[in-house]
Amino acid sequence: MSTLSQWQLRAAFAARLSEMYGQEVPAYTTLVDVSREVNEDVLHARGTDATRLGSISRVTAERHGAIRVGTPRELGQVARIFGALGMHPVGFYDLREAAASAVPVVSTAFRPVDGEELARNPFRVFTSMLTPADPRFFDAELRSRLEAFLADRELFPPELLALADRATAERELPQEEAERFLHLAVRAFELSAEPVDKSWYETLERVSAVAADIGGVRSTHINHLTPRVLDIDELYRRMTDRGIEMIDTIQGPPAWEGPDVLLRQTSFRALAEPRAMRTPDGSVISGALRVRFGEVEARGIALTREGRALYDELLGHVDERMSRNPSASRDEIARAVWERHLPGSEQELAAKGLAYFTYHLHPDRPRDGTRPPANVGELLRQGWVRAEPIVYEDFLPRSAAGIFQSNLSGEGTRHSDQQGTAYDADRLSGAIGRDVLDPFALYARQQNDSLAHVARALGLTDALS
Repeated sequence: MSTLSQWQLRAAFAARLSEMYGQEVPAYTTLVDVSREVNEDVLHARGTDATRLGSISRVTAERHGAIRVGTPRELGQVARIFGALGMHPVGFYDLREAAASAVPVVSTAFRPVDGEELARNPFRVFTSMLTPADPRFFDAELRSRLEAFLADRELFPPELLALADRATAERELPQEEAERFLHLAVRAFELSAEPVDKSWYETLERVSAVAADIGGVRSTHINHLTPRVLDIDELYRRMTDRGIEMIDTIQGPPAWEGPDVLLRQTSFRALAEPRAMRTPDGSVISGALRVRFGEVEARGIALTREGRALYDELLGHVDERMSRNPSASRDEIARAVWERHLPGSEQELAAKGLAYFTYHLHPDRPRDGTRPPANVGELLRQGWVRAEPIVYEDFLPRSAAGIFQSNLSGEGTRHSDQQGTAYDADRLSGAIGRDVLDPFALYARQQNDSLAHVARALGLTDALS
């Protein structure tokens, strides 16, 4: 009997989820089509340089999804489903602190972590969990009602979870079971036709549209599905030309002449989707909700802790300049700040330890009898090695919050005089039942493995610095 391995399950799930979401949100299909057109044009114009951060087959297939759940129990069940696909929780994101409006969630991202697995299919899902215990958003009465509502629902059928556990344990599923697993998994993230309790939904919506989307319904759904594009500025222009309303900005680093770093994201605005609403008298009426949107991303080089600290510092410079001149173009200010403070080449980023690379012996360097230096910067400068950038596989809390905010119908309610409830990666690990991995450690391990290989090949006894 034929079987499907975890990466094959992951690829099939991503493809079927994309097909389902395109049927539910037709503008997403337009977004995918325009992304593909832009990628083909960039590849034609720039050749192999366009694939420096991933092959065109990987970029074309690449997606990240976003879902929202309400409780640690539900998050743990999500972890079991994605664990079946070879996806692990990576990174902790506190969108409560990153957002100016009310976004009462903490998040992690489930994704492959091995380089070969990422190359096969890099599907990732940004997963947010509601924080009912945070008094800045929910008073005691509303928290009690919300927690009771969430405890009474079932998002994922037992059969799906059992199949997920089997796939995790065996690292594959027989064809028939794989088909059943994929059917149930995709179905679990479809938009439910069940009528929404209008009064309850509106109660939560006054606090936060995100809270209502999570806790105001008895199911979950894909909130957005994101293709990857090689030129996000060009995509933004083409989507606008097609009459699709985009959010006001591209989140993340500015477009500039230097290396692409981290992650840039934008989206079309959340659409008014028809939903059945149940009124207090029990009748069902036709309504509409704006909770789902179409996001697109462009990925750059992963920054080290030092590089990320510099990035955050530069954002502070941009914010400070904008506060002094609110009518100025944020993009122009950010571009000027980047050009002044951020190294303008990959080699400089590598030499200063600001970004992650894998290092490989340069095959064309003549062996002239000189002893290679034990310093990465000098090895690069003297042509002993070449550096290949490591793609940033994760997310930026401020950018994610910015996307959420741009698609909210209102600011919601936030009582900043209250003390917020503490959440961190350890607490999320406890909820999931498995460790939330540190993305910096994953990138560093990949870089260090390549440096160890180079040191052995060059006969260097000391670790490269």
